[in-house]
Amino acid sequence: MDKALKTKITYEISQIDELIDKAGVLVSLCKNKEPDFIEITAVGGILHSFYNGIENIFVLIGKSLNFDFASSSQWHRNLLDFMFAQVKFLSADLRPRLTEYMGFRHFFRHTYGYTIKWEKCSYLFLELPDFWKNVRQSLLNYCEEK
Repeated sequence: MDKALKTKITYEISQIDELIDKAGVLVSLCKNKEPDFIEITAVGGILHSFYNGIENIFVLIGKSLNFDFASSSQWHRNLLDFMFAQVKFLSADLRPRLTEYMGFRHFFRHTYGYTIKWEKCSYLFLELPDFWKNVRQSLLNYCEEK
């Protein structure tokens, strides 16, 4: 992996680190009570931003490996598939959850905030810090190995 790519990936990791850090207050709040409209809208924005950051990293890696983004309108899913089938730096047990984050991001982009249901996204949000630790470590390992 060239230095420029590694720098871009580590920058994106630092951005997600900051997002997770800033979300900590809301994560703590939501562990004790169901979020109100403003809080659930913030939860949606954080989950959306989180997967956007992950996908930014996947795009960087994909471009470096000549992934064909134009081949389908389903390129987001194809990119995730590519990360697991071709790049193979993520543990297979991360795939179902990444797929769920991708699905939530799609939902959030095409809906109104008041339609977000806590019971459908609470686990994605409350488990976000721990999930990120696993993905983060896989990304760092990938950067070191390449």
